[in-house]
Amino acid sequence: MRLAFTKMHGLGNDFVVLDGIHQTLDLTRAQWKALADRHFGVGADQILIVEKPQGDADFRYRIFNSDGGEVEQCGNGARCFVRFVHDKGLTTKRAIRVETLGGVIEPRLEDNGLVTVDMGLPHFAPADLPFLDGIAQRAEEPHGYWLSAGSERINIGIVSMGNPHAVQVVANTERAPVATQGPLIEGHAAFPKRVNAGYMQIVSPAHVRLRVYERGAGETLACGTGACAAVVTGIARGLLVRDTPVRVTTRGGDLQIRWAADSAPVLMTGPAVTVFEGVVDL
Repeated sequence: MRLAFTKMHGLGNDFVVLDGIHQTLDLTRAQWKALADRHFGVGADQILIVEKPQGDADFRYRIFNSDGGEVEQCGNGARCFVRFVHDKGLTTKRAIRVETLGGVIEPRLEDNGLVTVDMGLPHFAPADLPFLDGIAQRAEEPHGYWLSAGSERINIGIVSMGNPHAVQVVANTERAPVATQGPLIEGHAAFPKRVNAGYMQIVSPAHVRLRVYERGAGETLACGTGACAAVVTGIARGLLVRDTPVRVTTRGGDLQIRWAADSAPVLMTGPAVTVFEGVVDL
């Protein structure tokens, strides 16, 4: 099986993007995993598939993590998605509506070359993640819970941005136990479909630093939905401002996240870069 692909990234969160409209993509979980392998495949945090929509959107967007499992949403990938379909001539629209397993999103190419994505409303109900709140203890903070992770008891804020996130505030992201604690949170019994574990450092009311241990991919250089979840959590707890975009500094670079009101969608702005194209034999 020979597949044409494009390698892209959003702040170092890297993707293999495949046109599923003009080529057949009937791969097994093992084949998705092999394609994402950095030694024996192309290498990627996630594989992104462009398909025809099932409803009235412009496209359907599917995401496979590097472990071969399909997931609901990927924010950095959404920016690359609109760049890909525009560059490939699959649409002339600068703003499109895209179906995902986590709902419809609306990415838009800006005149300055960046991409803004309407990520929709955040959802805090435990059932939306899902999160088994009977396993955890409620905390005083909005949407907060105390969770046991190994020998530690940590305070997390839960939120769904189309995919599940558990965000904790830390004093310093560089000293945060992302590699050791992240897997414990990801696979915690309270999250039956696993979760993305975010570590947020408050620099100022309009600036945070963030690291994320992603479900099915491990720590990545950036996580778009994780940045949205972190800012939403910070605003809900009164730690961050609403009246201006919040700068989220990841190891791969900066994103701008805006959540203007509880009833407003979360807007994410950042780059989307094409690295190279090729054909791979599976």
